Amino acid sequence: MSTDRPLRIAIASFAHLHATSYIAALQASPGIELLASDPDGAHAPDDQPRGAALAAELGVDYVDDYDALFSWGPDAVIVTSENAGHRALVERAAAAGAHVLCEKPLATEVDDARAMVDACERAGVILMVAFPVRFAPQFAAMRAHVQAGSIGHPFAIVGTNNGKIPIDARRWFTDPDLSGGGALVDHVVHCADLIDALTGGEPAVTVYAAANRILHAEKDVEVETAGLVTITYRSGLIATIDCSWSQPDSAPTWGGLTLKVTGSAGSVEIAPFAERVDGQGADGPIHLGYATDTDAALLQEFLDAVRTTGRASAGVAPTVRPQPDGGVGIRTVQIVDAARRSALSGAPVAVEALPEE
Repeated sequence: MSTDRPLRIAIASFAHLHATSYIAALQASPGIELLASDPDGAHAPDDQPRGAALAAELGVDYVDDYDALFSWGPDAVIVTSENAGHRALVERAAAAGAHVLCEKPLATEVDDARAMVDACERAGVILMVAFPVRFAPQFAAMRAHVQAGSIGHPFAIVGTNNGKIPIDARRWFTDPDLSGGGALVDHVVHCADLIDALTGGEPAVTVYAAANRILHAEKDVEVETAGLVTITYRSGLIATIDCSWSQPDSAPTWGGLTLKVTGSAGSVEIAPFAERVDGQGADGPIHLGYATDTDAALLQEFLDAVRTTGRASAGVAPTVRPQPDGGVGIRTVQIVDAARRSALSGAPVAVEALPEE
């Protein structure tokens, strides 16, 4: 890609909370030109600003609709819409020859995820899925220990991803038509991605899940607010994920993630968001987080790949495939889909093998 002009990055929607942190990181990066659009934001029932008001607050150029956004000719598009809108925006970006970073989960349905990957493959554009925890240095260290065999053969993984219910900032998270589900959809995928990276993309075989709406019952939401998911992988590895929205509204931060891998010779455990200073001051609780900015690290991986690949050519595979890619996106959506079905049936659910397997 030519270095004599800025890289044009389009932000498609402010629906997801990560959109603001991505914009801040991009604004701090040299050689980036930003343009955003959030046509659904004007009528979103959110307590926080969206649309043109949020763009002005963030200091980012804004257009009123996606037609104007795509006619701008972006080199890449970051899709941060409601989950149900991912497919249409990713396919539109691919048709425009723009590389894509899509917020997690890749889609609300497995067929949609596959269609998105296929569209990007045909167009020759990069498709990367936004799983920022993969870029935490703690996870890199864990992965190195596992791959070096220092804990022996891994046979069990326990993950937690617990946070606040995001209803006050973005109500669509609790609208099943827009989100695809609640805590199972929102939080399972992060741990599932880390397990995918640790196993080299090993497919899940069965999923057994339980979910309920006991937490935050007073908010009268239509989606599950708590869940526990057990996943069996092809090698016999068993993983459990607590994906509940169990942090109280008064908590000083959104929540946290942990992952413990147990092997035949030992175990290793991480808590990437635990680096902080806590206390109590005259004005209330003190919480100073100083963990690595994983959103910025994720974006740097994506931008480096876009610059290396340059403009897309239909039918020509990108020269690099930044991870996590569309294949990871499909496998994690498969796990979520099986978890939803298992929670409804009360029984374990088999995960359909991907066609290429």
